[in-house]
Amino acid sequence: MNDLDLNDVRTFVAIAQAGTLTAAAKEMQLPTSTVSRALTRLEKHLGVLLAQRGTRGLVLTDSGKEYLQSCRRALQTLRHGCDLLEDRRSSPSGLIKVVCPVTMARDVLAPLLKEFLGRYPDLRVEIEPYSAGWDQEPREDADVFFKLLAPKDSLRRVRPYPGTVRGLFAGPGYIKAAGSPETPDDLTVHKCFGSGPWKLSRGKRIVTPDIVFRVVTSDPTIALKLAISGFGIAVLPLWMAKSPDVRSALVPILPQWTPEPITLCALFSSPSRLTPKVHALLDFLDEYIGTDRDPRLKRDLAKGYFTDRLLAPTSGP
Repeated sequence: MNDLDLNDVRTFVAIAQAGTLTAAAKEMQLPTSTVSRALTRLEKHLGVLLAQRGTRGLVLTDSGKEYLQSCRRALQTLRHGCDLLEDRRSSPSGLIKVVCPVTMARDVLAPLLKEFLGRYPDLRVEIEPYSAGWDQEPREDADVFFKLLAPKDSLRRVRPYPGTVRGLFAGPGYIKAAGSPETPDDLTVHKCFGSGPWKLSRGKRIVTPDIVFRVVTSDPTIALKLAISGFGIAVLPLWMAKSPDVRSALVPILPQWTPEPITLCALFSSPSRLTPKVHALLDFLDEYIGTDRDPRLKRDLAKGYFTDRLLAPTSGP
């Protein structure tokens, strides 16, 4: 036996309420023949006659009357279920677990949590930051996993966010003592700190100097402090290096060469994982990340600090 077609049940209820096939068809904006076939198909599926056809319309049989009451209760239950889901979408609840880079937890999520939880008072948030292994594979126990690289498998759903534009910087003291590099290859004889290869572009030309870091770190805050102290050269996010409280303590290095930006994307396992609480968080972050309201900007304008929503790979923090 074929599965029951819920559309046929709805059509039967519409026929019973309208009294004729023609009236039901007009109400449902369907051809009368389509409505008639739906009733016949439902009767065949159930193995009973639900309505007697006549010149004056339809008359429900006893079986039809009993079945109509059951159908009305069932459809009401379905509508109630939809209403509950809609309520959860507008007011999601429960715990949402977020795994993200420590820099995102500190510079993006922490400043926004008060407003997010104020908007959704029935939600709780668990944040698990990671610092080492910036190319980590997603954790299955997380509702949302933020990565700095596009995923390697196609089974996961991805929402990209604007990436972070970066530049090379050093403190004036270091430049005075060691001089300023004139080409990317000159970086190999300077004190540099960071992680991963530095892929620098100038127009269509891309170079990757063979740099041995004096300090290996993926945390731009550590790199910033070292650069300000005059220790050497770092790749820093522009929003960080041009912040009003530090911009006078840094000098741009090779400004015509641009380090590869940091990309950011949110991962969840499948469409079914985009639950109301996940949907609420991702849509909320859409209002801030890469916009003039981004908490990292400290009220500066976003233009020039972020990329479009690309999923291109990055060379690391």
